Amino acid sequence: MFYLENYAKVLLDVGLGLRSNDGILLSFDEVGLPLARIVVREAYRRGAKDVITIFADDTMNLDRYNFGMDKIFDDMPKFKVDYREQAFLDNYHSLYITSPNPELLKDVDGDRVARWQKCVSQATEPIQHYQMDNKVKWCVASVPGPAWAKKVFPELEKSQALEALWNLIFEATRMKEEDPVEAWKRHDVLLKEKEKYLDDNNFDKILFKGPGTDLEITLVKGHKWIGGSSKLERGDVFMANIPTEEVFTMPHAKRVEGIVRATKPLSLQGQLVENFSIEFKEGKVVAFEAEKGREVLEKLFAMDEGAMRLGEVALVPDDSPISRRGVLFFNTLFDENASCHLALGNAYGENLRQAQELSDEEKKKLGMNTSMVHVDFMVGGPELEVLGIKEDGSQVVLLQDGNWV
Repeated sequence: MFYLENYAKVLLDVGLGLRSNDGILLSFDEVGLPLARIVVREAYRRGAKDVITIFADDTMNLDRYNFGMDKIFDDMPKFKVDYREQAFLDNYHSLYITSPNPELLKDVDGDRVARWQKCVSQATEPIQHYQMDNKVKWCVASVPGPAWAKKVFPELEKSQALEALWNLIFEATRMKEEDPVEAWKRHDVLLKEKEKYLDDNNFDKILFKGPGTDLEITLVKGHKWIGGSSKLERGDVFMANIPTEEVFTMPHAKRVEGIVRATKPLSLQGQLVENFSIEFKEGKVVAFEAEKGREVLEKLFAMDEGAMRLGEVALVPDDSPISRRGVLFFNTLFDENASCHLALGNAYGENLRQAQELSDEEKKKLGMNTSMVHVDFMVGGPELEVLGIKEDGSQVVLLQDGNWV
């Protein structure tokens, strides 16, 4: 319970950077309820004006897919989107406490899953910019449930697996430090140093080389690297992911060439994609293979044009604290912080300088990708080499054998 108290304080003080008179949209499920209760208490102690709780449940979600009328997977009521937008306009910020089940939907009609994902993405497109462009604060964190714990530790009894995963999460999120909030502030300083180094070098391209990977990514002009905390226009500082080990920026949507092999499974919409590779030409996916879950990728790429292009390139050393634990989490929030990764789909506006002064058309002309989706997949490992290439053609080795040089 002591670590849960720490967790709640970090999510509010570091994750949301909560200020007096902020409101919170708090999303959680049954597994996250104990933490959510502490978050609510601590939020009000810090001067939150309101905490709106949004409950989700795996069993209810499954029943909806299995027994719901077919037409409901093509219709999301507009009032749900309007409600969230009005909350954002009224100084509410989002905190998501997730407990993923990596294969929750493996036996569900894949067509229903894909249709509902597309429906939600289309319906919420008008409000996605609030988070993607940092107009509101937001933070994602995870707590372990039985299904997730057994997927990570199949050899352990259910209770032992749950305890083992809790222990890993508390370590990865720095909850066992004497002062976790201060530990996160120190960590943020280190990530900002990497951010400054990469920005100062102003690389034109990033080159990934490794087993099955030879990929050249041109960055947009005026790109900005982001590591650790983000900032609202009004100055509020927040940490969108707890944990985070990445430094990331914006690729040019139409200037990616080569092939990349994923080094970890991808859990997407309750289904796993394993041992897959993707080939790009002029920024667009032109071929892909997967030993398992190829149809999941097919449905992803069918979402829209932007789903077939990159929106993020992120550098994470192979010796990051999460990677050193040698555990496959089957959860993007943790696995992406153990590995360099790329993201298909929408780009983050904060990765483009003066983005708030540019029109959507101007951003697009610079090479910013837009999409209804944003899906990270892992490409890092001990055999990966990453080079930064400047406009004059000179090269700088950034990562060798998977780690910062």
